Amino acid sequence: MTTADLSAFDKLRGRIQALRAKTIDNGCTEGEALAAAAKVAELLDRYELSLSDVEIRETQCEERVYETHLKKRIPIDECIGAIAAFCDCRVWREKNAAGEARYVFFGLPADVEVAHYLTELIDGAVRAELGRYKVSADYKRFRHQQRHLANASFTLGMCASIADRLVAMKAERDGVIQSSGRGLVVLKAAVVDTELEKLGLKLRTVEAGPGRFVSPDAYDAGGVAGGAVPLNPAIRRK
Repeated sequence: MTTADLSAFDKLRGRIQALRAKTIDNGCTEGEALAAAAKVAELLDRYELSLSDVEIRETQCEERVYETHLKKRIPIDECIGAIAAFCDCRVWREKNAAGEARYVFFGLPADVEVAHYLTELIDGAVRAELGRYKVSADYKRFRHQQRHLANASFTLGMCASIADRLVAMKAERDGVIQSSGRGLVVLKAAVVDTELEKLGLKLRTVEAGPGRFVSPDAYDAGGVAGGAVPLNPAIRRK
């Protein structure tokens, strides 16, 4: 990056850090936090459209790790691929030295920064909504031995809903970028794939196992929760 590019990226990173300070734990609702993430995605597009093709080709890709601090899969696993695609990144799941799962985003510096931020916010939103669901009248209708399934079904439904919306948002963003006359999406994909190949990683796609049992009521409730999160407050260039 040139000095000017670094300055612009530092400003973008500063906006992300400022928005992160308004996370759910600090009083911001999950909807407000996710709306802030969508705003950052808009800023990201503006930043990258300001770069020339040569500057993008010369930008070094980076890795950004999201630690789960758990040895088992977490609900966000269901939409991690959509998050990576939304941010034009590649992502894989691995274990750290403690045997805990973590996600590794790989791509252009600004893209992986936003991917990490969005993962953090969606993970928090799902946990917060599940907490609300667990004190609802609908949840209390489940027998005690059924509640583990209800929890898993709710989070699965919510993550599936969010993933679908991210896919739709990505299509909208790409359409806006393409209307600028730049082949930015294709260019970035080529850069990232070339750099990823240099790492010599042996990644494999894990096929989905047999259909899982879900509680339809809890799954639908999760879908409603995911659909109610204002992910997309008109992401368009201005």
